[in-house]
Amino acid sequence: MSEASLLEKKYVHVTDIKSTGLVEFDFSVGDPCMYVELALPKKQFDEFCSRHSVMHLTREQEIQVENDKHKWQYGVIGTLTK
Repeated sequence: MSEASLLEKKYVHVTDIKSTGLVEFDFSVGDPCMYVELALPKKQFDEFCSRHSVMHLTREQEIQVENDKHKWQYGVIGTLTK
């Protein structure tokens, strides 16, 4: 897969939805494990996703990201499987 085609893939991983309607999420380009943490009101989040043609992470990708995050926080790869 070319580098250009990797950069066309954009991912969203919703991490929390606040009672105020604020959506907290991780946004990544190319590699779901390299992301920025963002927060937007629901309407703007939906617009953001549409404008950037994002894909929501599969459960398998979420597990990979969470285990990688655990590695960076605690020095060992996480063991999340479900």
